[in-house]
Amino acid sequence: MPQPTRTALVIGAGQTGASVAYGLQRAGFDTTLVSERDQRSLRADVPASGTAALFGRSIEAERELGLDSYLDKAPIITGQSVRLVDGTLPDRPEQLAFDAPFPGFVAVAVDTRLKADDRITSFLDIGGEFRVEKVDPARLDELAGDYGLVLVATGRDGLASLFPVDPGRTAYDRPQRRVFTVTLTGLGYGPEIFAHRGSSGGQHSAYSFVTDQGEAWWGPYLHKDAGPSWAFLAWGKPGSEWERRFAAPTNLAQAHQTLLDLHRDYLDWDLPEAEALRPIEDDPRSWLSGAITPLVRQGVGRTASGHAVAALGDAAVAYDPIAGQGAQTGLLQAAFLVREAAKHDGPFDGEWLAAKFEQFYADRIRAAYEVTRLYLGDPDYAEASGAIFGSAQVQPDVAGAAFGLLSDPRPVLDFERPEGWRAFVAKAAGEDLEALLARFQPSGRFQRSTYRALSHR
Repeated sequence: MPQPTRTALVIGAGQTGASVAYGLQRAGFDTTLVSERDQRSLRADVPASGTAALFGRSIEAERELGLDSYLDKAPIITGQSVRLVDGTLPDRPEQLAFDAPFPGFVAVAVDTRLKADDRITSFLDIGGEFRVEKVDPARLDELAGDYGLVLVATGRDGLASLFPVDPGRTAYDRPQRRVFTVTLTGLGYGPEIFAHRGSSGGQHSAYSFVTDQGEAWWGPYLHKDAGPSWAFLAWGKPGSEWERRFAAPTNLAQAHQTLLDLHRDYLDWDLPEAEALRPIEDDPRSWLSGAITPLVRQGVGRTASGHAVAALGDAAVAYDPIAGQGAQTGLLQAAFLVREAAKHDGPFDGEWLAAKFEQFYADRIRAAYEVTRLYLGDPDYAEASGAIFGSAQVQPDVAGAAFGLLSDPRPVLDFERPEGWRAFVAKAAGEDLEALLARFQPSGRFQRSTYRALSHR
């Protein structure tokens, strides 16, 4: 006897929603994807939600779903350079400067608007149905009864209310940073770009910590229209001057000026590169400022009539983007759910959905949330982060291991015990922590970029 057609409904057509819809349709589900915006508007009328950088495991998840990872189109990031200034001391000493490749993987950052657009097209090409309509909890209740599997990949229009915050898994009740991002163009990725940071130049992203203000990141990026470009992403701590500055812009020109002023006042070692880049005038939404409370929601909700629906991506967990876990975890969850749904031969009821959420929480979400806390400088991780970054100054292999947490954050779960992060450092360096820190020397004044002088020779 032929198997009955299995049906799926996905609410929300961002990168994660479009990806899981494509994966389910490809796996044999009759899938409907619903968005309050049409395909053109999803590409043209919304800002990019951060850089959505993918590292290692999440790139593999895209391959599993049969999706394009843009590795042949986007600039590839092969490692990261770090600078740390202790802004709590009067002379603001420049203390840490190290550079290391990613351990066994690469990263790529692609405009989420481009990905969503491409994936909706691919979804339609294989027979998926795309609907444009606003879905609130009442409308979802009407729709859910017609589908076997219902996934919610957006919290808009009150849908977040279906998935209450889980207080036992959530560490914060307010944002930990003001996030600010701008996409610019005008530089390549050769060794002459950020050459003052390391020999890999523009193939490595550039990370800076100013302890009393926040963090800043430069990375290669693929913009939906301008193509290969650069993304700047920064985080202002509560009450800091950076937080005040990041809240001020109301348009692209002001955002660009904020970026330049920040480099002149705080990040002058990278100023020539910042001044050489130019905003993407044809995309007035190529910047964003806002704040996110990192939280974990209950993974399964019920509509008014009792239909079980599952939260996916940002609807399930909100991450501060400081550790790059949001887009990655959404894609990994999409691949996981498609894989599990394809082999399941029973109903997709609340019990099944809850079991799968708990399984994915244990495998990824918990660790991704904790590594975000580590990069946020949470007091629970202060000793561990100080030891790891101090050791990375001495031994680049420790830096590589720390960067590896961006792809696979699970080792951070051992950091709850001091012997856990001590063992992490020792394994990466091949010697114990005390021996490493005994050789620690502050970096002294950072080397400043001479890019502009070089470009005019």
